[in-house]
Amino acid sequence: MRTLKPMAASLLIAALSLFSCSEKIEPGNTPPTEGPSVAVRMIEARSAVQPVVYEAVGTVKAQVSATVSSKLMGVIQAYKVKEGDLVKQGDLLVVLDERQVSAQLSQARAALSEAGKAEAGAVSAQTAAEAGAQRALLSYRRNRTMLEGGAITQETFETVDAQHKQAQAALAQAQSMVEAARYRISQARAAVDAATVAQKDARVLAPFDGKVTAKLADTGGLAAPGTPLLTLEREGGYRVDLVVPEAYISAISTGQPVMISIPSVGEHLINGSVDVIIPSADQGSRTFVVQVGVSATESLRSGMFARVSLTIGEQQTLRILESAVIRRGQLTGVFIVDEKNTARFRLIRVGRTYGDQVEVISGIKDGTRLVTAPSPELTNGSAVEPEK
Repeated sequence: MRTLKPMAASLLIAALSLFSCSEKIEPGNTPPTEGPSVAVRMIEARSAVQPVVYEAVGTVKAQVSATVSSKLMGVIQAYKVKEGDLVKQGDLLVVLDERQVSAQLSQARAALSEAGKAEAGAVSAQTAAEAGAQRALLSYRRNRTMLEGGAITQETFETVDAQHKQAQAALAQAQSMVEAARYRISQARAAVDAATVAQKDARVLAPFDGKVTAKLADTGGLAAPGTPLLTLEREGGYRVDLVVPEAYISAISTGQPVMISIPSVGEHLINGSVDVIIPSADQGSRTFVVQVGVSATESLRSGMFARVSLTIGEQQTLRILESAVIRRGQLTGVFIVDEKNTARFRLIRVGRTYGDQVEVISGIKDGTRLVTAPSPELTNGSAVEPEK
């Protein structure tokens, strides 16, 4: 005969003493209690294929959010919004000191003006060079004809030819000066455009309708290009970002429905679905980020803690009504009904709770008859009959 371990024995004796104090009771062979039968409601424990659920924890985030950053170097002159403010696209958020970019714009405009003047002078010189080159060409052709007719000497023609070549060189130089002047104009115009954009960037505007959730810099601080200034979230759409171990990721797919619990907004469950599974795992933790869309957005805020129940498979499990379970301190049990319609107290080990049902890991088997909502007069060994 197997000997019970001291702890198990003490728990069993304590459990049995809860339900009969007048006599010694042995599990399974306690004689029926004398007296009328106790009317009870009975159910049968049935096993069924049930979903295997992994409960992940995550953080609520806005579906659309942005970190608004500075695009230029400048001192933060003023914030025009505060955390929690609702803004419209194009609203002024932050003003940067624009004195430096204003000076750069003035310099660029002055350079553009000078480049324009230089181009005008170069074009005038080109026009004169074109006229001189045309005259030299006509003289060259005329004197070549005269040379062929013997009207002038070779020496005279060579002088005319040299003048023609000088005029062509002068024209080429004038054309190069015009091209250089026009290049300087394009450069100066680009500088003006860049300075104009920079001057506009000194006024940081909202990229979309939303709520200001955080200020990331201080008034008077120096902002460089890329310096985060504040965060903005579009209202009305939230998701939960959670981390899933690699062992379960293959069982999860996009579009899969999930149940979400966010304790800070109440105990009710929120429907959701898997929107995105980031394809690469974190090399350190071997986990994947999964983004779950949330159907209900009322009262949600970024940063809230959330629990998400993900179905990752199925297994045969035994569940019974929670109302059949009796809990006394560290002891958990049920009243089973044997073939002689006698109530017997049986210790059980329970698992997860699913609504009004609880999973039974050990202690009873499929088909066991149980008493639900046992009355106070029901004791171990009581004769029972179905409630009418």
